[in-house]
Amino acid sequence: MPQVAFPKLLSSQIAFDIARTILDGFNKHYRLFRAVSQQAKTRFELAEWKEGQKIARERISYYDKRVIECATILEDDYDEADLTDPVWREVKLHYMGLLIDHMQPELAETFFNSVCTKMLHRNYYNNDFIFMRPAVATDYIESDHLPTYRVYYPANDGFHYSLKRIITNFRLETPFADLDRDVTAIAQRLNELIGAERVEPNQQLQVLSNLFFRNKGAYIVGKVVNGNREYPFIVPILHNRHNHLILDTVLLDPVQITVLFSFTRAYFMVDMEVPSAYVQFLRSIMPRKPRSEIYTVLGLQKHGKNLFYRDFLHHLRYSSDQIQEAPGIRGLVMLVFALPSFPYVFKVIKDSFPPPKDTTKELIKEKYLLVKNHDRVGRMADTLEYSDVTFPRSRITESLLAEIRRYAPSVLEENENEVVIKHLYIERRMVPLNIWLMEAEKEHNNAAIEHGIREYGNAIKELVAANIFPGDMLYKNFGVTRLGRVVFYDYDEIEYTVDCNFRSIPLARNDEDEMAAEPWYHIAKNDVFPEQFAPFLLGNAKVREYFMKYHADLLTPGYWQACKKRIMEGHVEDVFPYPQEIRFCHSSASRGSGINTGPDFNPAA
Repeated sequence: MPQVAFPKLLSSQIAFDIARTILDGFNKHYRLFRAVSQQAKTRFELAEWKEGQKIARERISYYDKRVIECATILEDDYDEADLTDPVWREVKLHYMGLLIDHMQPELAETFFNSVCTKMLHRNYYNNDFIFMRPAVATDYIESDHLPTYRVYYPANDGFHYSLKRIITNFRLETPFADLDRDVTAIAQRLNELIGAERVEPNQQLQVLSNLFFRNKGAYIVGKVVNGNREYPFIVPILHNRHNHLILDTVLLDPVQITVLFSFTRAYFMVDMEVPSAYVQFLRSIMPRKPRSEIYTVLGLQKHGKNLFYRDFLHHLRYSSDQIQEAPGIRGLVMLVFALPSFPYVFKVIKDSFPPPKDTTKELIKEKYLLVKNHDRVGRMADTLEYSDVTFPRSRITESLLAEIRRYAPSVLEENENEVVIKHLYIERRMVPLNIWLMEAEKEHNNAAIEHGIREYGNAIKELVAANIFPGDMLYKNFGVTRLGRVVFYDYDEIEYTVDCNFRSIPLARNDEDEMAAEPWYHIAKNDVFPEQFAPFLLGNAKVREYFMKYHADLLTPGYWQACKKRIMEGHVEDVFPYPQEIRFCHSSASRGSGINTGPDFNPAA
């Protein structure tokens, strides 16, 4: 019989103390994370939209602050000579032991990785020292207090009574305008969904115990279970113009539910003692959405980033295609490359930029950070930012390597087997809008052109309403998602809407002014002339036709000035993450209609 080698008993007090310090750092982080998530309910009840956005932005920075704080403590408390390789190995083993009864072990493992990679060289980025693979299972963790979801039995009392119990159990302090009316509307749609299907003995409504808050809405997340069939549903709760609550609609279409949890939107605020249980429930209603995206949209973006990287390494192992330049027009600021079999692109900032670009690498990083912290209203792609990413050299084309050596040598390290990129961004891959429109024109698909231009204008209007001016509005800087939504993804020229000066082009003083090659009038840095958009955007007759049909107002300074004025007066616009036509009609009691984004588009139609 072969001998089994057992590890030596853990004996390093230093290793245990380090493990304890790191876990204390994580526990502090998650305690603060939950506290600010709990505040979202009060902000919603009081309709304090600006304050709600403020705490959502601040929460994003909590993680990095705690990681730096924890790494600084360890660097101050221990001499480098004491932190030998055996000690670091033992730190991980002690840490695993401390996570046995932990409620957020997967997040604590990621926090451990973040602290250790602050202190260790990348040669240590393997499973001996950090959690390249998860060590603690999360499948059956249960909360000690509030259960993850509540169960209601409509077979006994009907949907109306069960739904009313669901709503009232959330104990919102703000009164409803007409709860019975709204519950009746939801019950009717659920009955229509299930139709004549036989009521099974196990028919139930399962609803997550805490509300999801984002911007001006609170969301109930649940599903109807009937036999072996499950029907997901989301109920948005909003304020009407009288600051009473309404149930605005019920989302039943899986596509609409997926869009609500899109990578193009701000993170939800939701209080979760056991986040893995929330993720498991959400995956049951969105089985195609990766766990990494679900963690990210819940505000746990660092763990989402960790899971994404594990998925990427797994994909590299089981694929054989090569990483190459991404299709589309080459940008002046970014090198963009992709693995064709992987639905994401990699973006590297170039070391220098030719005219007319007037910016720096640091300014570009600030723009990407602005997008991370801002309300993306479904129109800006979230980005994952990484340092020291290692690629197998054999998987990168020589032409791409030549491009990186030429345009971004400062971020490149090479050896015989590996290529290391010191800093890059990763985004969901989309079809560039200019390519979408060209392909639609080749196929004489006027419906696709119309949809693309309508969505393009809607994207700009929603961004402007959220205080973002895109800057470079060329079609190549917008992408079309697999669900047909147009999303902005080139951030190096964005500005706050309120920082721009939207002007009319002055009348020419004489014939010489009229014929001058350069503007005869003074132009300040943040001056914008909407009347100048047309020559750059509307050269194609069909594109022009649809643009003028839906978005002629974008060519007038008055439109932009009015948007800027509303923002400066403190208005937070309604930008609904679902189609207008599915909303319940609340007559004069309903709040404003917000920005109407038009119907969804089926690319396969």
